[in-house]
Amino acid sequence: MVKRERIQLKLTSALNRSRVVLLSGPRQSGKTTLARGFVSSDSANYFDLENPLDLERLSEPFTALAPLEGLVVIDEVQRRPDLFNILRTLVDRDNIPA
Repeated sequence: MVKRERIQLKLTSALNRSRVVLLSGPRQSGKTTLARGFVSSDSANYFDLENPLDLERLSEPFTALAPLEGLVVIDEVQRRPDLFNILRTLVDRDNIPA
């Protein structure tokens, strides 16, 4: 396994100072593996938009995402650009720490 301590520390730091963090990079560079180190793929807070079941879970995105608390990972989010406006609305809420 590739050691990623430096990038993990940078990502943790970014998550501590911002409500939204984008993890980007070339294909097959370990982004999904890194994200799964923060939120398990079997968590309700993890969405893989290449997985048909997760796509179905987001068929009503506001309903699916609004009750979630804590760190939420949406892997391959670029496949659903319509989510960005919804995410902005959810992130701007003052009373829910997601």
